[in-house]
Amino acid sequence: MGEKHRIRDMAVVAREASIQLCETTIEKRNAALCCIGEELTVHTDELLAINKLDVEQAEAEGLSAPLLSRLKLTAEKCRRMVEGLQALSKLPDPLGKVQYATEIADELALYRVGCPIGVIGIIFESRPDALVQISSLCLKSGNAVLLKGGREALRSNEFLTRLIVSASVKAGIPAGWCDLLHSREDVTEMLKQHDLIDLIIPRGSNAFVRYIMQNSEIPVLGHAEGLCHVYVDDPCDVEMAVKVAVDSKAQNLSVCNAAETLLVHQNIAASFLPKAAAAFAERKIELRGDERVQSIIACNPAVDEDWHTEYLDAILSIKIVDSLDSAIKHINTYGSHHTDSILSSDMEHVNRFMTLIDSADVFHNCSTRFSDGFLYGFGAEVGIATGKLHARGPMGLEGLCTYKYRLYGHGQTLTDLNEQNIKLTHRELLLKLPEQSSNEF
Repeated sequence: MGEKHRIRDMAVVAREASIQLCETTIEKRNAALCCIGEELTVHTDELLAINKLDVEQAEAEGLSAPLLSRLKLTAEKCRRMVEGLQALSKLPDPLGKVQYATEIADELALYRVGCPIGVIGIIFESRPDALVQISSLCLKSGNAVLLKGGREALRSNEFLTRLIVSASVKAGIPAGWCDLLHSREDVTEMLKQHDLIDLIIPRGSNAFVRYIMQNSEIPVLGHAEGLCHVYVDDPCDVEMAVKVAVDSKAQNLSVCNAAETLLVHQNIAASFLPKAAAAFAERKIELRGDERVQSIIACNPAVDEDWHTEYLDAILSIKIVDSLDSAIKHINTYGSHHTDSILSSDMEHVNRFMTLIDSADVFHNCSTRFSDGFLYGFGAEVGIATGKLHARGPMGLEGLCTYKYRLYGHGQTLTDLNEQNIKLTHRELLLKLPEQSSNEF
Protein backbone atom coordinates (compact mmCIF):
# COMPACT_ATOMS: atom_id res chain seq x y z
CA MET A 1 0.00 0.00 0.00
CA GLY A 2 2.96 2.31 0.65
CA GLU A 3 3.97 2.39 -3.02
CA LYS A 4 0.39 3.07 -4.09
CA HIS A 5 0.15 6.00 -1.72
CA ARG A 6 3.56 7.31 -2.84
CA ILE A 7 2.55 7.52 -6.50
CA ARG A 8 -0.85 8.96 -5.56
CA ASP A 9 0.84 11.62 -3.42
CA MET A 10 3.28 12.37 -6.22
CA ALA A 11 0.37 12.92 -8.64
CA VAL A 12 -1.45 15.15 -6.13
CA VAL A 13 1.64 17.33 -5.72
CA ALA A 14 2.11 17.48 -9.49
CA ARG A 15 -1.51 18.56 -9.95
CA GLU A 16 -1.08 21.37 -7.42
CA ALA A 17 2.19 22.43 -9.03
CA SER A 18 0.61 22.44 -12.49
CA ILE A 19 -1.97 24.99 -11.38
CA GLN A 20 0.76 27.28 -10.06
CA LEU A 21 2.97 26.66 -13.08
CA CYS A 22 0.39 27.70 -15.65
CA GLU A 23 0.36 31.26 -14.27
CA THR A 24 4.13 31.72 -14.16
CA THR A 25 5.54 34.33 -16.51
CA ILE A 26 7.47 33.38 -19.61
CA GLU A 27 10.44 35.25 -18.15
CA LYS A 28 10.44 33.00 -15.08
CA ARG A 29 10.14 29.80 -17.13
CA ASN A 30 12.91 30.89 -19.49
CA ALA A 31 15.13 31.80 -16.53
CA ALA A 32 14.54 28.33 -15.10
CA LEU A 33 15.58 26.70 -18.39
CA CYS A 34 18.78 28.73 -18.42
CA CYS A 35 19.45 27.87 -14.79
CA ILE A 36 19.08 24.16 -15.57
CA GLY A 37 21.55 24.57 -18.44
CA GLU A 38 24.06 26.29 -16.16
CA GLU A 39 23.77 23.53 -13.56
CA LEU A 40 24.24 20.87 -16.24
CA THR A 41 27.40 22.60 -17.39
CA VAL A 42 28.78 22.80 -13.86
CA HIS A 43 27.96 19.17 -13.07
CA THR A 44 28.81 17.52 -16.42
CA ASP A 45 31.76 15.52 -15.04
CA GLU A 46 29.68 14.23 -12.13
CA LEU A 47 26.86 13.27 -14.49
CA LEU A 48 29.24 11.41 -16.81
CA ALA A 49 30.72 9.48 -13.88
CA ILE A 50 27.26 8.42 -12.71
CA ASN A 51 26.22 7.52 -16.24
CA LYS A 52 29.33 5.37 -16.58
CA LEU A 53 28.03 3.19 -13.72
CA ASP A 54 24.75 2.72 -15.59
CA VAL A 55 26.60 1.79 -18.77
CA GLU A 56 28.92 -0.66 -17.01
CA GLN A 57 25.98 -2.42 -15.37
CA ALA A 58 24.07 -2.54 -18.66
CA GLU A 59 27.08 -4.03 -20.43
CA ALA A 60 27.40 -6.69 -17.73
CA GLU A 61 23.72 -7.52 -18.19
CA GLY A 62 24.16 -7.92 -21.94
CA LEU A 63 22.30 -4.84 -23.20
CA SER A 64 22.50 -4.63 -26.99
CA ALA A 65 24.95 -2.25 -28.67
CA PRO A 66 22.28 0.11 -30.07
CA LEU A 67 20.64 0.47 -26.65
CA LEU A 68 24.03 1.00 -25.03
CA SER A 69 24.61 3.80 -27.53
CA ARG A 70 21.36 5.45 -26.43
CA LEU A 71 22.23 5.02 -22.77
CA LYS A 72 25.77 6.38 -22.89
CA LEU A 73 26.25 10.09 -22.28
CA THR A 74 29.25 11.98 -23.59
CA ALA A 75 30.57 15.49 -23.14
CA GLU A 76 29.21 16.27 -26.61
CA LYS A 77 25.72 15.00 -25.70
CA CYS A 78 25.79 17.11 -22.55
CA ARG A 79 26.81 20.15 -24.57
CA ARG A 80 23.91 19.56 -26.96
CA MET A 81 21.51 19.24 -24.01
CA VAL A 82 22.59 22.67 -22.79
CA GLU A 83 22.29 24.12 -26.30
CA GLY A 84 18.78 22.66 -26.51
CA LEU A 85 17.79 24.36 -23.26
CA GLN A 86 19.16 27.68 -24.50
CA ALA A 87 17.34 27.35 -27.83
CA LEU A 88 14.11 26.44 -26.07
CA SER A 89 14.36 29.51 -23.83
CA LYS A 90 14.40 31.73 -26.92
CA LEU A 91 11.18 30.35 -28.43
CA PRO A 92 7.93 32.31 -28.10
CA ASP A 93 5.61 31.58 -25.20
CA PRO A 94 2.96 29.03 -26.29
CA LEU A 95 0.73 30.00 -23.35
CA GLY A 96 -1.75 32.80 -23.85
CA LYS A 97 -1.26 32.68 -27.61
CA VAL A 98 -4.47 33.75 -29.36
CA GLN A 99 -5.31 31.26 -32.10
CA TYR A 100 -8.75 32.56 -33.09
CA ALA A 101 -10.70 35.74 -32.37
CA THR A 102 -14.17 36.81 -33.41
CA GLU A 103 -16.84 39.22 -32.31
CA ILE A 104 -19.98 37.13 -31.71
CA ALA A 105 -22.17 40.17 -31.18
CA ASP A 106 -21.61 43.81 -30.36
CA GLU A 107 -19.19 44.00 -27.40
CA LEU A 108 -19.15 40.18 -27.04
CA ALA A 109 -15.72 38.87 -28.10
CA LEU A 110 -14.57 35.25 -28.29
CA TYR A 111 -10.90 34.18 -28.18
CA ARG A 112 -9.30 30.74 -28.43
CA VAL A 113 -6.17 30.81 -26.28
CA GLY A 114 -3.33 28.34 -25.79
CA CYS A 115 -2.95 26.79 -22.33
CA PRO A 116 -1.12 23.84 -20.71
CA ILE A 117 -2.52 20.32 -20.77
CA GLY A 118 -1.85 20.03 -17.02
CA VAL A 119 -0.14 16.91 -15.64
CA ILE A 120 1.54 14.58 -18.12
CA GLY A 121 2.98 11.12 -17.48
CA ILE A 122 5.77 10.22 -19.92
CA ILE A 123 7.39 6.80 -20.29
CA PHE A 124 10.54 6.72 -22.38
CA GLU A 125 13.49 4.52 -23.27
CA SER A 126 17.02 4.36 -21.87
CA ARG A 127 18.15 7.81 -23.00
CA PRO A 128 19.08 10.15 -20.15
CA ASP A 129 19.27 13.10 -22.56
CA ALA A 130 15.61 12.46 -23.42
CA LEU A 131 14.72 13.21 -19.79
CA VAL A 132 16.21 16.69 -20.13
CA GLN A 133 14.45 17.34 -23.44
CA ILE A 134 11.07 16.12 -22.18
CA SER A 135 11.11 17.90 -18.83
CA SER A 136 12.30 21.19 -20.35
CA LEU A 137 9.52 21.15 -22.93
CA CYS A 138 6.98 20.51 -20.18
CA LEU A 139 8.41 23.38 -18.14
CA LYS A 140 8.30 25.84 -21.05
CA SER A 141 4.71 24.81 -21.87
CA GLY A 142 3.57 25.12 -18.25
CA ASN A 143 2.95 21.40 -17.60
CA ALA A 144 3.84 19.28 -14.62
CA VAL A 145 5.42 15.95 -15.57
CA LEU A 146 5.93 12.50 -14.07
CA LEU A 147 8.78 10.69 -15.81
CA LYS A 148 9.63 7.01 -16.16
CA GLY A 149 12.82 6.18 -18.04
CA GLY A 150 14.39 2.82 -18.77
CA ARG A 151 15.70 1.01 -15.71
CA GLU A 152 19.17 0.88 -17.29
CA ALA A 153 19.44 4.66 -16.88
CA LEU A 154 18.10 4.89 -13.33
CA ARG A 155 21.20 6.45 -11.72
CA SER A 156 21.57 9.00 -14.51
CA ASN A 157 17.86 9.86 -14.46
CA GLU A 158 17.80 10.28 -10.69
CA PHE A 159 20.76 12.66 -10.84
CA LEU A 160 19.27 14.67 -13.69
CA THR A 161 15.85 14.91 -12.03
CA ARG A 162 17.37 16.23 -8.81
CA LEU A 163 19.41 18.76 -10.76
CA ILE A 164 16.45 19.91 -12.86
CA VAL A 165 14.10 20.28 -9.90
CA SER A 166 16.69 22.06 -7.75
CA ALA A 167 17.67 24.52 -10.49
CA SER A 168 14.08 25.30 -11.48
CA VAL A 169 12.93 25.82 -7.89
CA LYS A 170 15.80 28.29 -7.41
CA ALA A 171 14.41 30.17 -10.39
CA GLY A 172 10.96 30.39 -8.80
CA ILE A 173 9.21 27.37 -10.34
CA PRO A 174 6.89 25.54 -7.90
CA ALA A 175 8.34 22.40 -6.34
CA GLY A 176 6.74 19.12 -7.38
CA TRP A 177 6.27 20.04 -11.06
CA CYS A 178 8.71 17.27 -12.08
CA ASP A 179 9.26 13.86 -10.49
CA LEU A 180 10.68 10.47 -11.39
CA LEU A 181 9.08 7.03 -11.24
CA HIS A 182 11.35 4.07 -10.57
CA SER A 183 9.66 0.80 -11.49
CA ARG A 184 7.00 -0.93 -13.56
CA GLU A 185 4.86 -1.04 -10.45
CA ASP A 186 5.10 2.75 -10.29
CA VAL A 187 3.87 2.94 -13.88
CA THR A 188 0.96 0.63 -13.04
CA GLU A 189 -0.08 2.96 -10.23
CA MET A 190 0.39 6.06 -12.38
CA LEU A 191 -1.99 4.64 -14.98
CA LYS A 192 -4.71 4.54 -12.30
CA GLN A 193 -4.54 8.28 -11.49
CA HIS A 194 -7.09 9.35 -14.09
CA ASP A 195 -8.46 12.08 -11.85
CA LEU A 196 -5.05 13.73 -11.49
CA ILE A 197 -3.14 13.02 -14.71
CA ASP A 198 -4.36 14.50 -17.99
CA LEU A 199 -2.27 12.65 -20.57
CA ILE A 200 0.09 9.67 -20.85
CA ILE A 201 2.79 9.69 -23.52
CA PRO A 202 4.51 6.30 -23.95
CA ARG A 203 7.55 6.03 -26.23
CA GLY A 204 8.25 2.52 -27.46
CA SER A 205 6.97 -0.32 -29.59
CA ASN A 206 3.44 -0.52 -30.96
CA ALA A 207 2.77 -3.39 -28.57
CA PHE A 208 3.92 -1.30 -25.60
CA VAL A 209 1.76 1.65 -26.62
CA ARG A 210 -1.25 -0.64 -27.01
CA TYR A 211 -0.62 -2.10 -23.55
CA ILE A 212 -0.65 1.38 -22.00
CA MET A 213 -3.86 2.26 -23.86
CA GLN A 214 -5.57 -0.91 -22.68
CA ASN A 215 -4.61 -0.43 -19.05
CA SER A 216 -5.56 3.16 -18.30
CA GLU A 217 -8.55 5.47 -18.44
CA ILE A 218 -6.17 8.38 -19.00
CA PRO A 219 -5.92 9.59 -22.63
CA VAL A 220 -2.81 8.14 -24.32
CA LEU A 221 -0.77 9.78 -27.07
CA GLY A 222 1.49 7.06 -28.47
CA HIS A 223 5.02 7.61 -29.75
CA ALA A 224 5.58 4.24 -31.36
CA GLU A 225 8.47 2.58 -33.16
CA GLY A 226 10.13 4.05 -36.23
CA LEU A 227 9.99 1.68 -39.16
CA CYS A 228 11.13 4.26 -41.70
CA HIS A 229 11.58 3.84 -45.45
CA VAL A 230 13.61 5.39 -48.23
CA TYR A 231 12.21 4.92 -51.74
CA VAL A 232 14.57 5.37 -54.70
CA ASP A 233 12.40 6.40 -57.63
CA ASP A 234 12.87 6.41 -61.38
CA PRO A 235 14.07 8.96 -62.35
CA CYS A 236 16.53 10.17 -59.71
CA ASP A 237 20.08 11.38 -59.24
CA VAL A 238 21.79 8.09 -58.36
CA GLU A 239 24.81 9.64 -56.63
CA MET A 240 22.55 11.81 -54.48
CA ALA A 241 20.29 8.83 -53.75
CA VAL A 242 23.23 6.75 -52.50
CA LYS A 243 24.39 9.58 -50.25
CA VAL A 244 20.93 10.16 -48.74
CA ALA A 245 20.11 6.46 -48.35
CA VAL A 246 23.38 5.80 -46.50
CA ASP A 247 22.88 8.76 -44.18
CA SER A 248 19.27 7.72 -43.49
CA LYS A 249 20.45 4.31 -42.30
CA ALA A 250 23.99 4.65 -41.03
CA GLN A 251 24.37 8.13 -39.55
CA ASN A 252 23.01 6.79 -36.23
CA LEU A 253 21.75 3.23 -36.02
CA SER A 254 19.91 3.42 -32.72
CA VAL A 255 17.39 6.19 -33.37
CA CYS A 256 13.75 5.96 -34.38
CA ASN A 257 14.20 8.07 -37.53
CA ALA A 258 16.85 5.79 -39.03
CA ALA A 259 15.74 4.01 -42.21
CA GLU A 260 15.09 0.28 -41.86
CA THR A 261 13.85 -0.58 -45.38
CA LEU A 262 15.10 0.62 -48.74
CA LEU A 263 12.70 0.38 -51.69
CA VAL A 264 14.16 0.68 -55.21
CA HIS A 265 12.29 1.13 -58.48
CA GLN A 266 13.04 -1.73 -60.89
CA ASN A 267 14.23 0.64 -63.63
CA ILE A 268 16.90 2.24 -61.43
CA ALA A 269 17.99 -0.88 -59.48
CA ALA A 270 20.84 -1.98 -61.79
CA SER A 271 22.56 1.42 -61.63
CA PHE A 272 21.76 2.25 -58.00
CA LEU A 273 22.20 -0.97 -56.04
CA PRO A 274 25.90 -1.75 -56.78
CA LYS A 275 26.96 1.76 -55.78
CA ALA A 276 24.72 1.69 -52.71
CA ALA A 277 26.01 -1.75 -51.67
CA ALA A 278 29.60 -0.53 -51.80
CA ALA A 279 28.73 2.52 -49.70
CA PHE A 280 26.85 0.44 -47.14
CA ALA A 281 29.75 -2.05 -46.98
CA GLU A 282 32.06 0.81 -45.96
CA ARG A 283 29.70 1.46 -43.03
CA LYS A 284 29.53 -2.28 -42.20
CA ILE A 285 25.78 -2.48 -42.79
CA GLU A 286 24.35 -5.97 -43.34
CA LEU A 287 22.05 -5.98 -46.36
CA ARG A 288 19.03 -8.27 -46.69
CA GLY A 289 17.32 -8.30 -50.07
CA ASP A 290 14.51 -9.97 -51.94
CA GLU A 291 15.24 -12.30 -54.86
CA ARG A 292 15.54 -9.51 -57.41
CA VAL A 293 17.96 -7.61 -55.18
CA GLN A 294 20.03 -10.78 -54.72
CA SER A 295 20.32 -11.10 -58.50
CA ILE A 296 22.07 -7.72 -58.66
CA ILE A 297 24.18 -7.51 -55.47
CA ALA A 298 25.52 -9.95 -52.91
CA CYS A 299 23.35 -9.86 -49.80
CA ASN A 300 21.52 -12.07 -47.36
CA PRO A 301 17.96 -13.12 -48.24
CA ALA A 302 15.12 -11.03 -46.82
CA VAL A 303 12.04 -12.74 -45.41
CA ASP A 304 8.61 -11.32 -44.70
CA GLU A 305 9.55 -10.57 -41.08
CA ASP A 306 12.22 -8.13 -42.29
CA TRP A 307 9.58 -5.80 -43.73
CA HIS A 308 7.99 -5.65 -40.24
CA THR A 309 11.22 -5.08 -38.29
CA GLU A 310 12.69 -1.96 -36.71
CA TYR A 311 16.29 -3.18 -36.40
CA LEU A 312 17.93 -0.25 -34.59
CA ASP A 313 21.08 -2.03 -35.71
CA ALA A 314 23.49 -2.32 -38.66
CA ILE A 315 20.93 -4.15 -40.81
CA LEU A 316 18.96 -2.86 -43.80
CA SER A 317 16.28 -4.68 -45.79
CA ILE A 318 16.00 -3.91 -49.51
CA LYS A 319 13.14 -4.59 -51.92
CA ILE A 320 12.78 -3.86 -55.61
CA VAL A 321 9.33 -2.52 -56.52
CA ASP A 322 7.64 -2.32 -59.90
CA SER A 323 6.28 1.20 -59.57
CA LEU A 324 5.73 4.25 -57.40
CA ASP A 325 2.32 2.90 -56.40
CA SER A 326 3.93 -0.40 -55.34
CA ALA A 327 6.29 1.55 -53.09
CA ILE A 328 3.43 3.54 -51.58
CA LYS A 329 1.44 0.35 -50.93
CA HIS A 330 4.44 -1.33 -49.25
CA ILE A 331 5.12 1.65 -46.98
CA ASN A 332 1.48 2.05 -45.95
CA THR A 333 1.28 -1.71 -45.28
CA TYR A 334 4.48 -2.26 -43.31
CA GLY A 335 5.50 1.19 -42.05
CA SER A 336 4.92 2.67 -38.62
CA HIS A 337 3.65 6.05 -39.94
CA HIS A 338 6.82 7.75 -38.70
CA THR A 339 9.08 9.08 -41.47
CA ASP A 340 9.43 8.07 -45.13
CA SER A 341 11.48 9.71 -47.90
CA ILE A 342 11.29 9.65 -51.69
CA LEU A 343 14.43 10.25 -53.76
CA SER A 344 13.18 11.40 -57.14
CA SER A 345 13.57 13.93 -59.96
CA ASP A 346 9.91 13.77 -60.97
CA MET A 347 7.80 16.26 -59.00
CA GLU A 348 4.56 14.59 -60.03
CA HIS A 349 5.86 11.39 -58.41
CA VAL A 350 7.01 13.37 -55.38
CA ASN A 351 3.66 15.03 -54.85
CA ARG A 352 1.78 11.74 -55.28
CA PHE A 353 4.10 10.08 -52.74
CA MET A 354 3.69 12.92 -50.23
CA THR A 355 -0.08 12.93 -50.63
CA LEU A 356 -0.64 9.18 -50.33
CA ILE A 357 1.95 8.11 -47.76
CA ASP A 358 0.16 7.87 -44.40
CA SER A 359 3.02 9.06 -42.19
CA ALA A 360 3.67 11.93 -39.84
CA ASP A 361 6.76 13.05 -41.78
CA VAL A 362 7.17 12.69 -45.55
CA PHE A 363 10.40 13.89 -47.18
CA HIS A 364 11.78 14.52 -50.66
CA ASN A 365 15.46 14.13 -51.55
CA CYS A 366 16.70 14.27 -47.98
CA SER A 367 17.58 11.96 -45.12
CA THR A 368 14.98 10.56 -42.75
CA ARG A 369 17.31 11.70 -39.96
CA PHE A 370 15.93 15.24 -40.34
CA SER A 371 12.76 14.10 -38.57
CA ASP A 372 13.64 15.82 -35.32
CA GLY A 373 12.03 18.50 -33.19
CA PHE A 374 15.26 20.42 -32.61
CA LEU A 375 16.03 20.47 -36.35
CA TYR A 376 12.46 21.58 -37.08
CA GLY A 377 13.02 24.57 -34.82
CA PHE A 378 10.83 23.31 -31.98
CA GLY A 379 13.67 23.58 -29.43
CA ALA A 380 13.41 19.87 -28.65
CA GLU A 381 10.79 17.15 -28.79
CA VAL A 382 8.92 14.81 -26.49
CA GLY A 383 9.03 12.28 -29.31
CA ILE A 384 7.61 11.57 -32.75
CA ALA A 385 3.85 11.07 -32.55
CA THR A 386 2.75 8.56 -35.19
CA GLY A 387 -0.99 8.82 -34.59
CA LYS A 388 -3.30 11.45 -36.07
CA LEU A 389 -5.07 13.05 -33.12
CA HIS A 390 -3.93 16.07 -31.09
CA ALA A 391 -0.30 16.02 -32.24
CA ARG A 392 1.61 14.41 -35.10
CA GLY A 393 5.30 14.20 -35.97
CA PRO A 394 7.97 15.79 -33.74
CA MET A 395 6.00 16.86 -30.68
CA GLY A 396 7.27 20.16 -29.34
CA LEU A 397 5.69 22.98 -27.38
CA GLU A 398 2.47 23.18 -29.38
CA GLY A 399 1.86 19.46 -28.93
CA LEU A 400 2.08 19.91 -25.15
CA CYS A 401 -0.58 22.62 -25.16
CA THR A 402 -4.31 22.61 -25.59
CA TYR A 403 -6.60 25.63 -25.68
CA LYS A 404 -9.60 27.18 -24.01
CA TYR A 405 -12.23 29.63 -25.24
CA ARG A 406 -12.47 32.98 -23.47
CA LEU A 407 -15.63 35.00 -23.99
CA TYR A 408 -15.55 38.66 -22.92
CA GLY A 409 -18.90 40.42 -22.57
CA HIS A 410 -20.71 43.42 -21.13
CA GLY A 411 -23.78 41.89 -19.53
CA GLN A 412 -25.22 40.17 -22.60
CA THR A 413 -27.70 37.30 -22.14
CA LEU A 414 -29.15 34.72 -24.48
CA THR A 415 -32.53 36.32 -23.78
CA ASP A 416 -31.13 39.52 -25.31
CA LEU A 417 -30.25 37.55 -28.42
CA ASN A 418 -33.56 35.72 -28.63
CA GLU A 419 -35.47 38.99 -28.23
CA GLN A 420 -33.20 40.55 -30.89
CA ASN A 421 -31.89 43.19 -28.52
CA ILE A 422 -28.48 42.16 -29.79
CA LYS A 423 -27.55 40.60 -33.13
CA LEU A 424 -24.88 38.09 -34.16
CA THR A 425 -22.05 39.76 -36.07
CA HIS A 426 -19.28 37.10 -36.29
CA ARG A 427 -16.77 39.76 -37.18
CA GLU A 428 -13.08 38.84 -37.28
CA LEU A 429 -10.95 40.45 -34.56
CA LEU A 430 -7.22 40.95 -34.08
CA LEU A 431 -5.42 37.96 -32.57
CA LYS A 432 -4.81 39.84 -29.35
CA LEU A 433 -6.57 39.61 -26.01
CA PRO A 434 -8.27 42.78 -24.78
CA GLU A 435 -6.51 44.58 -21.98
CA GLN A 436 -8.36 44.20 -18.71
CA SER A 437 -8.18 47.91 -18.06
CA SER A 438 -9.42 48.99 -21.48
CA ASN A 439 -12.68 48.92 -23.35
CA GLU A 440 -11.44 47.53 -26.67
CA PHE A 441 -14.65 45.96 -27.91
